[in-house]
Amino acid sequence: MCLRYLDQHFGKGQFMVRRMLIGVLVIAVLVIGLSIITDRRADLREAATEARYPPLGELVMVDGRAVHVLVKGEGPDLVVIHGASGNVRDMEAALGDELTKRYRVFFVDRPGHGWTERLGPEYEKAFTTKAESPAEQAHVLSQAVTQLGAENPIVLGHSYGGAVAMAWGLDQPASALVILAGVTMPWPGEIDITYRVLGSRLGSAILAPLVSAFLPDSYVANAANGAFFPQKPPNDYVNRTAAHLALRIEALRANNRMVNSLLPNVIEQSQRYEELSLPIELLHGDADQSVRIEVHSGPLSEKHSLAKLTVLDGIGHMPHHSAPIEVGRAVDRALKRAEQGLAD
Repeated sequence: MCLRYLDQHFGKGQFMVRRMLIGVLVIAVLVIGLSIITDRRADLREAATEARYPPLGELVMVDGRAVHVLVKGEGPDLVVIHGASGNVRDMEAALGDELTKRYRVFFVDRPGHGWTERLGPEYEKAFTTKAESPAEQAHVLSQAVTQLGAENPIVLGHSYGGAVAMAWGLDQPASALVILAGVTMPWPGEIDITYRVLGSRLGSAILAPLVSAFLPDSYVANAANGAFFPQKPPNDYVNRTAAHLALRIEALRANNRMVNSLLPNVIEQSQRYEELSLPIELLHGDADQSVRIEVHSGPLSEKHSLAKLTVLDGIGHMPHHSAPIEVGRAVDRALKRAEQGLAD
């Protein structure tokens, strides 16, 4: 009886182990197959996107890394920095006609966006949350435009680019700052769950390739509608601004990690704002639901005497598209204040 009992159980144990091993093997095959399909589809979509939207400007080498800069116009030097998920084309499409009439404009791609490379191999790993800080981005962008002849420029930043512009003013040569709907002050609560998930180790390594490979084009258009609310995007916005460049795997990783790690950077640099001794023009819509005026530009204008706030009535998060003339006027005011050496 005992031997029969042991034989039966031993046989059942082998059967269970065999079933478990087969199950694991099937799962492994499916995972590998999905990974191959995902990588292949993402590669094809990225290749098509990059062929459709090549660099518009020059690729300037800074510390062995390519920085994409588009230079247009004549006049005083002005650097224009895009926000999250943006690139050179977004800012040039919105402000090129308005600003290049009277300024030499340096439109720049931030690291990991458009055609600018990440700033080091530590940021390129799949399983990491590391991202270039606004200060690091400001440093490399300043070096790039300096190579192209920029001297003590006015620096304009939109949204996340506002944090980079503020960091630029703290540590790099600049004559004035113009901040459009900019992230400038610490904020309460958590950022959107999408950034938190895609900016995490697993999300960055596993979900970014899936998003790049399979996210439908309709999502990009819907995201643009949300960013512009209560306004609507211009006709052909997604194509004209090469929005699909933000869906490449490395761009997704860069963007989400940067946003996910931004708050500590803003807390740190905001403690130094009293060091700023240059004119700051703040332009912010009171209908902005993405970067709220009462959290960012409002408190900054109250905290710093050199920061002058212009409120755009009924304008959302994209004032460079929705109110380009007002943006041009803000840049003109910044230039005038800088030339006169006046805070007011």
